[in-house]
Amino acid sequence: MRVDVQAQGGNIAVVGASCRFPGADGPRQLWRLLAAGRHAITERPPGRRGSDRTVAPPWGGFLDAVDEFDAEFFGISAREAASVDPQQRLVLELGWEALEDAGIVPDSVRGGRLGVFVGAFADDYAHLVHRNGSTTATQHTYPGIERAVIANRLSHFLDVHGPSVGIDSGQSSSLVAVHLACQSLLTGESDLAVAGGVQLNLLPESVDIADRWGPLSPDGRCYTFDARANGYVPGEGGGLVVLKRLEDALADGDTPQCVILGSAVNHGGNGHALTQPDELAQRDVLRRAHERARISATQLQYVELHGTGTPAGDPVEASALGAVVGSARPRTQPLPVGSVKTNLGHLGAAAGIAGLIKVAMSIRHRKLPASLNFELANPEIALDELNLRVQQDLGSWEAPDSPLIAGVSSFGMGGTNCHLVISDVPPGSTASRRKPEPPETAEADSGRSP
Repeated sequence: MRVDVQAQGGNIAVVGASCRFPGADGPRQLWRLLAAGRHAITERPPGRRGSDRTVAPPWGGFLDAVDEFDAEFFGISAREAASVDPQQRLVLELGWEALEDAGIVPDSVRGGRLGVFVGAFADDYAHLVHRNGSTTATQHTYPGIERAVIANRLSHFLDVHGPSVGIDSGQSSSLVAVHLACQSLLTGESDLAVAGGVQLNLLPESVDIADRWGPLSPDGRCYTFDARANGYVPGEGGGLVVLKRLEDALADGDTPQCVILGSAVNHGGNGHALTQPDELAQRDVLRRAHERARISATQLQYVELHGTGTPAGDPVEASALGAVVGSARPRTQPLPVGSVKTNLGHLGAAAGIAGLIKVAMSIRHRKLPASLNFELANPEIALDELNLRVQQDLGSWEAPDSPLIAGVSSFGMGGTNCHLVISDVPPGSTASRRKPEPPETAEADSGRSP
């Protein structure tokens, strides 16, 4: 280990990223989608439509070809691959791609203390296996459907010896995974980490159950902070980031895509119903994250919301954010906010990592993309009083006299909250800023999603 982890502070560099999101097979395609102000919500594709008993709205954000996998590349037999949850297979692919994006030859990490932290809570493939009965089971079935093995299989394939942990904190799982990976790096438990989350919605019945709970949008739109807010849209996908202690990244010659200045996780206790968000807890997680990041609320220039578009969740999140951040800002400079869920739908366990990668790409391009589907504020959200404004167009993001600093929020249905503070470079750092990438060409933007 090259650094004194006790003395080096809490800055963690994001040096690589990968993703498969609806309409976006990678961070660059995600940026094209965001910059163009498009969404990737479609009707359920063939094979996901269920039976006549399916009652949920037919809309969602879906991945193509989730059944396809290059088993031989990952040293898995065709027989075993058929028994492996596609979420495990997707994380193998994303792990390889994230390391490549970081400029790290995957074979070079063999035997090292690389930690793997993956958020997941969907068990659709396991339910399919159980539905078919034990007569179809093989010696590969049990590890193939175990949720913990989603992380473990990547560690096994890479032959690494850091922590290998599956995280389930509900919809905040992937952002909590990043938080725990940062802690592992700061304590010296890991020297390199891969963190994020995955969600595949393979069974229409799972969406039906969510719809019976009540929060699905009947018209297939996440109207975040809007008066039309009527529920979220289910989505799926996966994303991973590669993390290093900032000092290690700079010593290795990396140019960080962004820097995690600090993070916090908490729970709302039993002040409300189990699935009802708690404003005081959300205020607390914001303040703790700012404290650990060593910033004041006035330094935040944007917050990527959890922003589901539900009538209950949005007002609580807005009120907490206004109390902690909006109130600290000049009244003439309301805080810009937005939600990637308006583009992709709610990616469940992968929701937080989608928000983080969106912010990383926004920092790279020094632009803030629009949050879609906003016209008139929810009457329960007094944007002017809270000193917040929804980002409604693709705008320049510049701060000539300071680093770019943003927050990313993710809240679990059962009350586990997480918030990260992200920057281009830490305040006062001598690290070089990544130059903005050149504009995408029209040709590169072909094949757009609906």
